[in-house]
Amino acid sequence: MHTTYRTPRHCIGLPAVGDPSGATYPRPVRRLPVLVVALALVAGGCSGDGNGTEADSGRVEEPSAHALDTTSSSVVAETSSSATTGSTAVTVTAPPGTTATSAPPATPTTARPVALGDVRVKLTQVVNLGDNFDPLALAQRPGDDTLFVAGQRGRVAAVRNGVADPTPVVDLSGEVKAGGEQGLLGIVFSADGNLLYASFTDRSGDSRLWELPFRDGRADAAAARELLFQDQPFANHNGGQIAMGPDGLLYFFLGDGGAANDPAGNAQNLGTWLGKILRIDPRPSGSQPYTVPGDNPFVGRAGAKPEIWAFGLRNPWRNSFDKATGDIWMGDVGQNAIEEVDFCPKGAARGANFGWAAFEGTKTGPRPLPPAEGHVPPVYEYPTADGNCAVTGGYVYRGSRIPGLTGAYLFGDYCGGQVRALTLAGGKVAEHRALGLQADGLASFGEDHQGEVYALSLSGGVFRIDPA
Repeated sequence: MHTTYRTPRHCIGLPAVGDPSGATYPRPVRRLPVLVVALALVAGGCSGDGNGTEADSGRVEEPSAHALDTTSSSVVAETSSSATTGSTAVTVTAPPGTTATSAPPATPTTARPVALGDVRVKLTQVVNLGDNFDPLALAQRPGDDTLFVAGQRGRVAAVRNGVADPTPVVDLSGEVKAGGEQGLLGIVFSADGNLLYASFTDRSGDSRLWELPFRDGRADAAAARELLFQDQPFANHNGGQIAMGPDGLLYFFLGDGGAANDPAGNAQNLGTWLGKILRIDPRPSGSQPYTVPGDNPFVGRAGAKPEIWAFGLRNPWRNSFDKATGDIWMGDVGQNAIEEVDFCPKGAARGANFGWAAFEGTKTGPRPLPPAEGHVPPVYEYPTADGNCAVTGGYVYRGSRIPGLTGAYLFGDYCGGQVRALTLAGGKVAEHRALGLQADGLASFGEDHQGEVYALSLSGGVFRIDPA
């Protein structure tokens, strides 16, 4: 059976893709009496174990430019532009090999006092958690200035005033299958701070989302409750980030399941969670461990998973909600040619199709599909070349220490290692610049209560972006 999906044009309105046939359903969600977490990484969301081989799976992806290494490399591509105020569109000259695509009008924000090219910043090391920690996610508990840092190998560290507590918040390393794109991939706290949510791949390489009671500065592994389970057919493209949305609901970002070319067509298949953004209320509903919000776009549609909020993703790696506006930003790792940044205003991602695998960025992808309405192209893309290999999504800067970055989206590339900034005006990329900051193995970003942004390096370093 073949179904044509129609998705809204209110994100970005280019002609779009069709969708799949042949639904594949994930293994039923199940509860575990004890928390058995297995975690490791997707070093910026690259493929396989860095040489094209699916670690411990016997499955091989095509050779690609996504080799994982931490060799320093210059990230190029700075966009020249005139300064902007308000929502006035500006003329953009895109650097060679990049495309500045149209986006929906951004929510008006406070005007920045200077152009991005005049901003001077530096990386200040907050803490070094050591070579064996591999930080991948940073979270804060409501009302607590502690930085909680999740490491690929399964531990969560509490960092206060630049010092890491020697006793982990939770240690799941005994259950972790570390390496490649697998690991402890995301953490976030509930609004009341009494629960810690953890996303990870287990010893079999499958994705799990668990809820852990949090008390007296520690997460209780023995009392964990499983919310979601997703069988992973390959070892790569797990995605795995979790975030609390501006609506107070829990969002779970999953990749397409791995290998090359999305072989099962998962990203366009509403019958699987793979290649999707899921949206749930983590409170139980009857015998179910969570509640499906009634306004999710595919509730009641035959053959569609009701937890799905948006679809058409390859490997969403580090995604965030703008603290001031509620807009959503994502870094979606490309296959061999294009890395992309996706954007939708608050609520506009509902039912959106981001296009993979019919598109890689704005170029035709490996799986042509019948046309459909509502494909959302990236707001910005750049080539997988010149030392770049995999986009690392970040945050819109909402801090007070660097006024020149207010409203700018900060992101980077795992291999290139440079932190970049871009802004939108009149629905288009207004400015884009590399900020001159280098973090080898730039695997993730984080944000604190004040809106200050942090860069996380697989070398163990957690760095705050500060005024220079």
